[in-house]
Formats: sequence, structure tokens, C-alpha cells
Amino acid sequence: MDARIADTMARQWGLVTRRQALEAGLAPAEIDNHLRRGRWESVRRGVYAPRAHLDNLTDRRQHQLLLDRAGSLRVGEPHVMSHHSAALLLGIDTLAEPTPITHIGRPGIVGAHVRHGVKHHLAPFGANEVTRVRGIDVLDPARTALDIAREHGYQQGLVAADSALRRGSSVAALHAAARRMRSWPGVTTVRAVIAAASPHSDSVAETLGRDLVLSLGYGAPQTQFGLTAEGRTAWCDLRLGRHVFEIDGRQKYRPEDSGQRQGRTGEEMLWDEKLRQDFVSGFKLGISRLTWRDFFAPHRAAALERCRREYLDTCHRFGTDVADLARFRPRGPRRRPTPAPPAALPWWTP
Repeated sequence: MDARIADTMARQWGLVTRRQALEAGLAPAEIDNHLRRGRWESVRRGVYAPRAHLDNLTDRRQHQLLLDRAGSLRVGEPHVMSHHSAALLLGIDTLAEPTPITHIGRPGIVGAHVRHGVKHHLAPFGANEVTRVRGIDVLDPARTALDIAREHGYQQGLVAADSALRRGSSVAALHAAARRMRSWPGVTTVRAVIAAASPHSDSVAETLGRDLVLSLGYGAPQTQFGLTAEGRTAWCDLRLGRHVFEIDGRQKYRPEDSGQRQGRTGEEMLWDEKLRQDFVSGFKLGISRLTWRDFFAPHRAAALERCRREYLDTCHRFGTDVADLARFRPRGPRRRPTPAPPAALPWWTP
């Protein structure tokens, strides 16, 4: 790697702009030769990275981080990362954007617009809403979650808000961010997200499951309902009356994933889950099981109909009161899993 730009690329995750390369002393023909011979690749218009560096990126999040950083380097005016671009740096869980794009907030511009794959947002922000992550200015978790709600709707916003709360933000911070949005487009969605947000869901799937159960119209479910007896403790994802809702992911039954890590095969994991369900249902509780596809159209309507039918059947058989289960409740709260770390930076070394 040319020593004239090595330090610049190291500071910028392996990226260099055409202007920076020219200012460092590279001739236009040298830059074009790197591109023509495939040693460099254009990440954004006028922003380059070594081909070998791009080949070493391990997942789509690293690719998006690099795209966002390249987009930021193209913007000469002061700005901060926002929306999904901020969430990725902050480690906030989100649903995928319909069309991934780089988001920045720029004070003083008139109207939001997209230029060269970067969306420039006009919404003002205060210095207290900006934090620095990995050397980059980003809007803080509360503001980021509510911006996602305004941009993409309730479901996207609820997932981001729950994740922000899991990572240490607060409902008070959400309310503080919303006060600035009093007359902004999407503020009704923002208020609905804040009203429903909870720090107690441990994953995106649990957030979506809670939202689906709430949509049944029978009240807000309790998260992480525990039962203990005969030396065994089981925690159920959601409880409504005497009915519990379990969120299932296919991954936990794959031997190459959680099964082998715990010294058990996928078959053993499945058998353990069968015994667990027998244990829970033995307390005269009904059970519904939900998977990822149940949360989205076109399957959501059928999932709601099934869950309503199963819940009402449980009410008919066992009622809704759980006072008799008080003596079987665990003494303390369930140990919460540690949130996954933010996406690894696409580090580059010459």
C-alpha cells in the first residue's frame, strides 16, 4: 500500500476519497490504474477501498458500515449519522430497511433528499442528542429509535425502541426525544411506540411476539413468566391469563448452533423442549407457539386467528386467574442475556 495514504486509510476503516489521494500526492493516472487493475474498488462515487480489504469483510453489517462510512466521507458539511446508520454503530437491533440506504442528519438544510445513495435529513437535533461512537458522531439511541419509527412505521420503531431500552436507554429519554417532535410527520407513531416500548424483551422476536399478542385485544402480556417445581424452573416468553406464548427460532435446534455449544445435539434439544412444554402445561396453562413468519403479512392474520382461538379455549378450560401459581413462582428474576455487541468494525491494516 502506498505510504502516502496508508495513515488516512487506517483512520477511515480502509477508505480513501479521490480528493484525499490527490492531496496526498497521487496522480490521477495512478488512482485510475489502481481501479483498472482491480487493486482498488469504488465503494461510493469517489471513495475507494483495497479489493483485498473488501474480500475480508465477514458479514452484511460490515459491508453496510463501510458503505455508510464511505457515504459520510462524501459529505463535506457537518453532519451526524442517523436512523439505521446510527443504529448499526450503536448496536441497536432493527428490522431490515426495505431499501438499505445511508442516513445522515444535517443541521440547516431545507427538506430531506437523497443524493448518491445518502439520505440527508432536515430534522433538527440538539448537542445533547449526539454521541460519539467509534470516532463517528451519531444521534443517541432514543432519538435514533424514534427517527426509525417516523421513517418506517410502528413495527420498525418498536423493535428499535425495545433494543435501545435493553442497551441502557430509558423511557424518560424516549419522552425527551419525542418532545422535540411535537408537530413533526410521524409523531403519532412515535407516541404509540413509546407507550408500547419495554426493556423486558430479550430479542427482536420477543418484541414482535409481544406486539402480536397485544394485538389480540385482551390486554398486555407479561414477559418472562417463570415457574419452578420439582427442582426445575421454566421461563415462558409471554403470558396472558393462563395462556403462554412461546417464540420459537429454528436456529436453536440446529446442531451446529446452540445444540453443540451446550454439548447437546439438535435431537436432544428438541426432546428437552418437549419435556419443558409438558412441565408448563401441567400447571393447567395453554400454550401457543409462534415463529418469525407469524409476525408479518401474509401470515400474521392467520397467526392472530389461531392465537385468539387457542387463548379463548384456555380461558374456557382453565379461566384466567393465576393466583394458585404464586407458590410456584421463582424467588428472583430470570438472568437476562447480555445484548450482542455492535457489529465489528471493518478494520483495515496496510
